[in-house]
Amino acid sequence: MKWDDIGTLNCSVARTLAVLGDRWTMLILRNAFLGCRRFDAFQTQLGITRHVLAERLARLVDEGVLAKHEYQERPPRFEYRLTDKGRDLYPTLLALTAWGDRWKDDGQGPPVQLRHRTCGHLMHAVTVCSACGEPLDARDVQPERGPGWVAAEAAGTASAED
Repeated sequence: MKWDDIGTLNCSVARTLAVLGDRWTMLILRNAFLGCRRFDAFQTQLGITRHVLAERLARLVDEGVLAKHEYQERPPRFEYRLTDKGRDLYPTLLALTAWGDRWKDDGQGPPVQLRHRTCGHLMHAVTVCSACGEPLDARDVQPERGPGWVAAEAAGTASAED
């Protein structure tokens, strides 16, 4: 299977990676969550080429993760704002941050700390069960077929079990 076909798999992770799975997209989203909205600001902050940035922003707009809003007519200039679909990626960004803070800090501690505005405390992401609130560990979760499951034979594609 080619990388370009990954989004056709009957797998939520594969479909998500088809949108987010390159080296720049999550960094663009990180900056969007930090308040960056304009093309030149993304380009300056990330050091990404204009061509690659334009490509990634266009894909995020096409996927409905970002919305493009004109803020100037002559010449036309646009801002990129997170949509509800884009804001739903925040827990993913927090999980990546927590993993990097734990495993890739080179003994220096996290480069950025997060403070919860509501309670005022420093915080880190914790994934919990939506039913009971207990913190989750992969060893405590049992995957089961869901309503969107399509058998590999019926779909004409390889399954995760193949």
